[in-house]
Amino acid sequence: MSRPEVSVVIPVYNEQDGLEALFSRLYPALDALGRTYEVIFINDGSRDASPAMLREQFQRRPDVTRVILFNGNFGQHKAIMAGFEHTRGDKVVTLDADLQNPPEEIGKLLAEMDKGHDYVGSIRSRRNDALWRHLASRTMNRFRERITRVRMTDQGCMLRAYSRGIIDAINSCQEVNTYLPALGYTFARNPVEVVVDHAEREAGESKYSLYSLIRLNFDLMTGFSVVPLQFVSFAGIVLSMVSAFFVVFLAVRRLVVGPEAEGLFTLFGIAFFLLGILLFSVGLLGEYVGRIYQEVRRRPRYLIDAVLERKE
Repeated sequence: MSRPEVSVVIPVYNEQDGLEALFSRLYPALDALGRTYEVIFINDGSRDASPAMLREQFQRRPDVTRVILFNGNFGQHKAIMAGFEHTRGDKVVTLDADLQNPPEEIGKLLAEMDKGHDYVGSIRSRRNDALWRHLASRTMNRFRERITRVRMTDQGCMLRAYSRGIIDAINSCQEVNTYLPALGYTFARNPVEVVVDHAEREAGESKYSLYSLIRLNFDLMTGFSVVPLQFVSFAGIVLSMVSAFFVVFLAVRRLVVGPEAEGLFTLFGIAFFLLGILLFSVGLLGEYVGRIYQEVRRRPRYLIDAVLERKE
């Protein structure tokens, strides 16, 4: 098939209430760009009418639409990986299906790529999210920038554009779990960010729970840096030294003052504090070991049930 200039990758999971609104805005927005394009929808094991609606949309616009149907739910980033592997465009744009990132903003990203940038991130101008999401995102952004070389002002915005070279580099990676915007950033030579509009969901509820966000940030931190392990090792050395001095202090105090029953609860408090540090360290180490375990099993990242596309 002829190679388009732009590929738009959209993962879909239980979005039946908002898909028609997405279709009605997406295609006119892309037509207005005056560029050849293709739209790749990836159904990530939806349990509602989303697969049927994607089939209908493919039948309406088979010239520019392709649909990948997973046989289960594998997650947003694995769905985007599948979309990347099926793209043909020189420029690839990722977009969420909930219309929180307006498709009319795609032109801003492509304009920056025309200037020579190979990776274009986005910053939501007015976030229509809950307060806890704002605070959590800001905290994780600062923490991430301290332990990795990834510089993203708004890591939660999936409206991003990648050059063909970066997409090919991502497709060559065999990681089971990764954070695609950060992975793309590490391959970029000339990245840039633009401010885009942000709206409330067209319909339905967010698919990202608090646990999902924590899980995603663990992937981001442990997948791109070993600084957390080094930090824990350094903290262990410091605590060991402090504990040694404290033991010497208690021994001298016992010789000078004598035995004190009142200090027992202080020792309990210190012991529980050190136990908490130990459990956190073991959990962090287990996170890295778990990632290694997932990689060495070499299981498929996802399974495709069918691909709807027009053959020429």
